[in-house]
Amino acid sequence: MSVMDEKIQNITDSIFMDVLEAHKTSTLFEHMQVDRDVIIEILNNLVAITFPAHFADQKNPGSYYLRYEMGARLSAVVLALTQQIAVCLQQLPKFKNKPADTIQEHAEAIVGVFIDSLPRIREYLKKDIQAAFDGDPAATSFDEIIFSYPGFYAIMVNRFAHELYKLEVPMIPRIMTEYAHDRTGVDIHPGAQIGEYFFIDHGTGVVIGETTVIGNHVKLYQGVTLGGLSTRAGQGLRGLRRHPTIGDNVTIYSNASILGGETIIGDNCIISGSCFITSSVPPGMRVSNTKSELQIIPDKG
Repeated sequence: MSVMDEKIQNITDSIFMDVLEAHKTSTLFEHMQVDRDVIIEILNNLVAITFPAHFADQKNPGSYYLRYEMGARLSAVVLALTQQIAVCLQQLPKFKNKPADTIQEHAEAIVGVFIDSLPRIREYLKKDIQAAFDGDPAATSFDEIIFSYPGFYAIMVNRFAHELYKLEVPMIPRIMTEYAHDRTGVDIHPGAQIGEYFFIDHGTGVVIGETTVIGNHVKLYQGVTLGGLSTRAGQGLRGLRRHPTIGDNVTIYSNASILGGETIIGDNCIISGSCFITSSVPPGMRVSNTKSELQIIPDKG
């Protein structure tokens, strides 16, 4: 055995023994693990089911083929999502000693409720597209928004993930939204409650925390944070309201931070860029930082 072969073997053994030690009291090796690639494929199918004319396998498909493809994709979602949910459920303490048939039945029931929500999700997304078109003079068509707007894609994924989150599906909703985060730069926790006609312009750097509540006709720009005021308590904050409530018809401009579970931004407010807000704002207010004087002087270099 060469020196390098021996080194590889020793490092492998060292890391593997640490893995065994770290997980000896867990169920890591007792069950199958959720498959991230399968979750992403489920997500891609959901997008194609919701907007089949835009994401069909064939270009310019006839209506018969399009309907067939939608049915095939939905069947694939039901099968794969049921399997992945069952995998996640069996790792929860309350399902630890449950028979496999019981877990399977519970997963099937969840998926049944979830797919019933798809027509409603499409209605929400149509309103989000309208909000993007109405709010962005650079938008040339609904098709452009569906195909290319990162903010819309992040919202779309969140609406799927939020339904699974409400059904208490572990892990899968977060895998979906973190995939969208990686792809778009928009970080929306699946627990966030988002109303109708929601638009994120540009999108990059937006963060929306788990217990955020957002009303109808809300518009955010890049870099906005709807976050927690402090996370020092860590797991001690689990289940508590940590993020703000945003009323209806609110516009929040770039790089504004609104923090805290008791912070409420009233209806019809405008929050200017780079504001840092940790207390509630009454309805109908315009919030801005004190204006600094812009200086333009000759360059003596």
